[in-house]
Amino acid sequence: MSEHDQAEDLAQRIAEAAREGTPLRLQGGGTRGFLGRETGGTPLELSGHRGIVNYEPTELILTARAGTPLDEIEAALAEQGQMMPFEPPRFGDGTTLGGAIATGLSGPRRPWAGAARDLVLGTRVVNGKGEYMRFGGEVMKNVAGYDVSRLVTGSYGTLGAILEVSMKVLPLPEAEASLTLATGEDEGFRAVEASYRDGVPVSGAAHDGSALHVRLSGTRLAVDAGLQRLGGDRDEDPAAFWHALRDHRLAFFTADGPPLWRLSVPMLKGVPELPGERLADWNGQLHWVRTDAPAADVFREAARLGGHATLFRGGDGHDEVFQPLPAPIRRLHEQVKAAFDPDGILNPGRLYAGL
Repeated sequence: MSEHDQAEDLAQRIAEAAREGTPLRLQGGGTRGFLGRETGGTPLELSGHRGIVNYEPTELILTARAGTPLDEIEAALAEQGQMMPFEPPRFGDGTTLGGAIATGLSGPRRPWAGAARDLVLGTRVVNGKGEYMRFGGEVMKNVAGYDVSRLVTGSYGTLGAILEVSMKVLPLPEAEASLTLATGEDEGFRAVEASYRDGVPVSGAAHDGSALHVRLSGTRLAVDAGLQRLGGDRDEDPAAFWHALRDHRLAFFTADGPPLWRLSVPMLKGVPELPGERLADWNGQLHWVRTDAPAADVFREAARLGGHATLFRGGDGHDEVFQPLPAPIRRLHEQVKAAFDPDGILNPGRLYAGL
């Protein structure tokens, strides 16, 4: 276990910034700085606050400090045949647990294993006044009232600096396989949904515009049965495509092109009608779109489908990046921000202007 505990120093620095009214820009591994709106402020480095605090393999619980690299956590879990089920993306070397939870992003396994928000059991944070706050714990049923750990997850550091995270982990599957099928998007996703309802252990489904990719994870018997049912061509490396999709290393993401948008919509409710290239993940619930369409058009299309859109890369980072909020929800966000960070010093404007 690591002894890199900088909690006291971080709390003091935040308290001092609050007294002086100095905005702070929270940063860890530095791999997710492009996410959200552009924000200024004095950098507050969190990557030194690191180390696995507690790991109970038999209880499927792990607690680590926010600056702990995901690679370090995965190595410890792999030794015990376990994994982080929400499959957090990496966008470069040094991605930390705190960054993964602060942005709340999940990988291709999310519809079947749960999102980051679903698997966080507890958090320890420092609010905008430099006060320690602890929410949840290390068991699934220990929350009375509102589960604030879920609120902190995906808050982009606007409510507090995450110090520790306790999360649920799961055993690695006994077997895993990946398939590529030459089928249309709608037809393919409907076939995957029907197969899943019949017990096929689906753990990934994405369409890249030309082919459907399906991952199966579970017992060897169940995976073999799923392979026979779905058919298609079996990939030589079952992890290659899914890791590249998770970490945005596919050509769709790395090639030069228009801004990249992320649209999350209800399952099988249609596809975004926007110009440009598109890749669909989560069995049709998540759409990555490279488009020059105006932001207002993208937000409008996401709302039409019953979902929301986020400008992920490119475009104007000073403009709206996240789906605009209705006035009542905006007021609620303002009240929550004021409760956690009354002086507005933590990542000001990272989510929305004025928050």
